[in-house]
Amino acid sequence: MGLLLFIQLSMFKPFENISRTNFLILALSQVAFALMLWQAVPAGLIPSPLTIAGGLGQLLGSPLLWDNVLVSLLLTLKALLYSVVITLVFSYVSVVPFFQPLAQFIVKCRYLTLTGLIFVFTLLTKDGGQLKLSLLVFGIVPFFTTSMLSVILHTNKQEFELCQTLGYTRWQSLYEVIIVGKADQVFEIVRQNFAIAWMMITMVEGLNMSEGGIGVLLIKYNKYNDLVHVIALQAVIFGMGLCFDYLLGLLRHWLFPYSKL
Repeated sequence: MGLLLFIQLSMFKPFENISRTNFLILALSQVAFALMLWQAVPAGLIPSPLTIAGGLGQLLGSPLLWDNVLVSLLLTLKALLYSVVITLVFSYVSVVPFFQPLAQFIVKCRYLTLTGLIFVFTLLTKDGGQLKLSLLVFGIVPFFTTSMLSVILHTNKQEFELCQTLGYTRWQSLYEVIIVGKADQVFEIVRQNFAIAWMMITMVEGLNMSEGGIGVLLIKYNKYNDLVHVIALQAVIFGMGLCFDYLLGLLRHWLFPYSKL
């Protein structure tokens, strides 16, 4: 009883460290409590959790869902790959003064809205697939570049001084300290930007519905006010995002074990 009281009190102390098991118990308890409150709300516009669970079961058993999920996932990964290459090139050369204005301009592009640029990208691309890919890349690159430049800017100067002491040239120092030395942080930034791409995928897929995707399904369900399947599909999107975030985290720790330190 005393131990249980201690655990309960520790949950309300600022900066208190709790075990992973206690964190999972706390999180699951809060989710269960929220679902019970939701279920207790009188039937109205928003379906109950049990009704949504039934719709979710129908979705998970439908081949149509998984075909569209595969389309969206491939598009997201392709956009992420292009974004990584573009960002790393401009981030690494940003240490050269000549390229710094260009890198800073890419960062400022965070404030450009995609809605106002759809017409421009439509003129520059050949088909709907390229349009969606271009919009996704444009939406990811400024945020990716912002994070990468922050990593480079906050690199300890002693690391560069050590390379100079060892007789490295400046280009060799760039390779050792930034390209190799920050590889684990690059992977973490990729993980964060996958979330941005996955969040945007439903929006860009609505621009061209011929190729399918979860965004197309979502629009169709919204068109007919099928809130049960809309929320169920949102749960699928959310769950897949969490799974990939977890898998990317495991992959980072496997490739760079020292990142756990």
